[in-house]
Amino acid sequence: MLETSARLLRLLSLLQSRRDWSGPELAERLDVTPRTIRRDVERLRALGYPVHAAPGTAGGYRLGAGAALPPLLLDDEEAVAVALCLRTGAGGIVEGIQETSVRALAKLEQVLPSRLRHRVQAMQAVTVEQRTPGPAVGQETLTAIGAACRDHERLRFDYLDHSRAVSRREVEPYRLVHHNRRWYLLAYDVARADWRTFRVDRMEPKTPTGPRFTPRQLPDDAASYVAKGVTSRAYRYEARVVLHAPADAVRRLAWSGFGTITELGEDSCELVTGFESLDALAMFLGMLGVDFEVKEPPELADHVRVVAARLTRSADRGHGS
Repeated sequence: MLETSARLLRLLSLLQSRRDWSGPELAERLDVTPRTIRRDVERLRALGYPVHAAPGTAGGYRLGAGAALPPLLLDDEEAVAVALCLRTGAGGIVEGIQETSVRALAKLEQVLPSRLRHRVQAMQAVTVEQRTPGPAVGQETLTAIGAACRDHERLRFDYLDHSRAVSRREVEPYRLVHHNRRWYLLAYDVARADWRTFRVDRMEPKTPTGPRFTPRQLPDDAASYVAKGVTSRAYRYEARVVLHAPADAVRRLAWSGFGTITELGEDSCELVTGFESLDALAMFLGMLGVDFEVKEPPELADHVRVVAARLTRSADRGHGS
């Protein structure tokens, strides 16, 4: 009986770890016969776990949604990761989950073995988070998008672009990326037949989700691809500027969230960046502390002159007083 109970727990853990399993795969993992897997699935169903089965060579087993949440079986690394993420959620990165994150964290820490509790506390003690405001994203939206990514289901949504125009999109969602205080979705846009990055706070997902799709090869590491895209395309103004300073020196000043840097020579490089306003662009370039030439857009050069004149007048007035 003890051996059977332990195997049922392992089977439940496997069913939780991914969406679909074939009978032979589960039998190989648990070192039993497919017949034993069928009997164990019936035992789980008798205990109230909704395990769905599809016949045939393409069939398999899937743990469905039931009336109650089944016990989650986490290994050491998963438990630590969940605890740290709950601490982050309690700090308010995702709208509307602060209180529930605190409650869930209290339940988890109550049952954590002491060795894992010490690891979580040590990580928390040496971690410093910079709290800066960003666009609010509801947990329902993140959950819906995350589920579509996990299950490889097409996603339909209304999207508000930087010019405030609304369009209906249908995409194959791949990854959610948190970058520079914002949530982004990396997806393959079906109508445009190309990869796109979408700001989640500008998305309004529709239900139900679309049909399942076969995942494509990602164009790059998801975080890197999003970082490159959002430094320009996600903002109202895209700027291309030549900086008269070594690329390595500029990279220490302009971190990845604010642009991409290409070396042009020993003492010059090109910066591509984007902001919502010309004022923000001009101030950012001024904060770099190096000489520069504006290549695009033309109106940025004029605006830099306006800002420079304003700062000069303010400095003169202060000196005169």
